[in-house]
Amino acid sequence: MKLRLHFVVDPMGWFCISTVLFIWLYNTLLIPKLVLFPHYAEGHIPAAPVVCYYLASLLCVSALIRASTADPGKLAQDPKIPLAERDNWELCNKCNMMRPKRSHHCSRCGHCVRRMDHHCPWINNCVGEDNHWLFLQLCFYTQVLSLYTLVLDFCQYYYFQPVSSVDREDFAVRHELALIRVSCFMGLMMFGGMGSLFYSQVKGILADTTTIEKMSHLMEDIGLRRSWQQAMAEVFGTRWKILWFLPFRSRQPLMLNLTSRSRV
Repeated sequence: MKLRLHFVVDPMGWFCISTVLFIWLYNTLLIPKLVLFPHYAEGHIPAAPVVCYYLASLLCVSALIRASTADPGKLAQDPKIPLAERDNWELCNKCNMMRPKRSHHCSRCGHCVRRMDHHCPWINNCVGEDNHWLFLQLCFYTQVLSLYTLVLDFCQYYYFQPVSSVDREDFAVRHELALIRVSCFMGLMMFGGMGSLFYSQVKGILADTTTIEKMSHLMEDIGLRRSWQQAMAEVFGTRWKILWFLPFRSRQPLMLNLTSRSRV
């Protein structure tokens, strides 16, 4: 897959992704300032928790940026249809373009997307064949970062020793309780929402069914069964499981099984 940037002009999508970025920035700046750095400076915790928190934050925002700007699988204006695959293509009745089966037309983006799962306003982009793996990474790392934040918020009041090296006149320190309560609320909201979304996405991948197909009741089963490793490898574009967790790479589609089912 070539690295192509993809931007959707949608004010609602801009608002949603700005909200997600605000939550990420709030916790990325607040938790180290109020919890990690003061306790590390006084020797209460080692450097590893600080490094791990910033690593989780980096992976989370990297997956968000890449999922929101990556081409989800937009079809070209004049696609070249291989002769052997002509039977698996159909005409879109909205944009009058030929497209592979299991592609769908996104009314917000204004074009057809290969194996489109759904349009997600929180990344202001469609989730399709070429960026589905990045969307899964975003769901996973958001859960990791949210859970890590909740654990640190809990430890700040019930486990860590009091610190004395902070400036008591600083705004964040004076309003520490209120700010961390907001952080807890954001963490619970993001962890619960992304957890349910991640579960539904993985369940759909293993069942070889997209969200649109579930909503359209296009879920006929012809008896095909794949292992979870094969299903996930096709989404991530590699059989190397360690690479499933890295957003800093490009994706190359795997050769699909010829017996895989096709739906409209």
